[in-house]
Amino acid sequence: MPKHQISVVVLAAGKGTRMKSKLHKVLHAIGGKPMLHHLLDSVEELSPQKTVLVVGADREQVEAQARSCEVVTQTEQLGTGHAVMVTKPALQGIAGDVLVLYGDVPFIPTKLMEQMITAKAATANTGLVVLGFRPKEPAKYGRLVTTPDGALERIVEFKDATDSERQINLCNSGMMLIDGSKMFPWLASLSNNNASGEYYLTDLVAAARADDYNVSVVEASEEDVLGINSREDLALAEATFQGKMRQRALSGGVTMTDPSTVYFSYDTHIGADVTIEPGVVFGPNVTIEDGVTIKAYSHIEGAHIRTGATVGPFARLRPGTDVGENAKIGNFVEVKKAKLEQGVKVSHLSYIGDATIGAEANIGAGTITCNYDGFLKFETHIGAGAFIGSNSALVAPVTIGDGALVGAGSVITKDVESDALAVARGQQRNRAGFAATFRETQAAKKAAQSDKKKGR
Repeated sequence: MPKHQISVVVLAAGKGTRMKSKLHKVLHAIGGKPMLHHLLDSVEELSPQKTVLVVGADREQVEAQARSCEVVTQTEQLGTGHAVMVTKPALQGIAGDVLVLYGDVPFIPTKLMEQMITAKAATANTGLVVLGFRPKEPAKYGRLVTTPDGALERIVEFKDATDSERQINLCNSGMMLIDGSKMFPWLASLSNNNASGEYYLTDLVAAARADDYNVSVVEASEEDVLGINSREDLALAEATFQGKMRQRALSGGVTMTDPSTVYFSYDTHIGADVTIEPGVVFGPNVTIEDGVTIKAYSHIEGAHIRTGATVGPFARLRPGTDVGENAKIGNFVEVKKAKLEQGVKVSHLSYIGDATIGAEANIGAGTITCNYDGFLKFETHIGAGAFIGSNSALVAPVTIGDGALVGAGSVITKDVESDALAVARGQQRNRAGFAATFRETQAAKKAAQSDKKKGR
């Protein structure tokens, strides 16, 4: 998309005290991604000339996450109008209009920004486009009072509205597109002669109309302009995001037996004919190819699961896991930074970390790759067609050759050649009659203790 002749200002200077967090409000994650990044990703699709991020409290936190932005500081929080005023040096010499957004309103889609740009360009005399919406519960929001032809006449706060104005359900989102040639003169005309002593961005409507400019309204859905100011808001935003991701998965050919219990990350990629059972959680950076089955209560993060594989139930796949075609990861199996080739089976109660496993290898229940010595990590390599007996410990660095067999209960500390059998455990000894004698002796001891307690 070619660059539009606009710039974007993102306001993120508020302290966010209602979050009750040391983390800046706009950095709290939704679907595994900071809410600020949700917004900036949509802004980048718009390809503006420049994006300016206005910060205040905890500047360092926000600046570290402010990709593709110029950061300016609002040292004193004197209102939304003042927050845009401080961008003047950053926008010096930049032509075009200015779109003002909020860092805690993360879901506004690029197409809605495009609609605002189109509305601004509809007439040469449109100086301002305000983004409105119709919430289910409008009581707390400012109302957009429009003329019969749909132009915006004024914005009135709920507390200042008349009874008839309170019946209006078209509300103010706070976001707007402003004529770039007029923005700073209009801002300069604002007054802070009000109860809060602040400069309000909404007063630009009156400034534009006083200058004989038209003010238009574009309507958004309530979900698109959802603002986040508290943990309750954050939970609602997460639920909204997850609902959209679940619908996207279902529409893309994924079967979910209980969609409300499945949680996605912002970057989860899932192919067609995938089945996801209840209670599955996807962390960031997961790719699921076609025909995969994810069984109940599995947690997957940073993993690539290839066509036809089966995972779970109760499996945990950690970053760096690559599960091959038609492989099987069973119940209570944990895999980390390991590549499993086609047809590998790790069916029960195992830990596979820092490893490569060749095609069609079978890893028995309770097998562990001992990859850490307390200081460094080491790798285990298991060849194609190898069989690792149950309850084996493979002490890395170690290589098990193609087709090799490892006896159950072995502790393997040396390489095993291809097609060899390795057994590393204590020699079994059977003592005839020992169990019967043991039971008689112990029963007598127990009876004697019982008699002593009773004073016999």
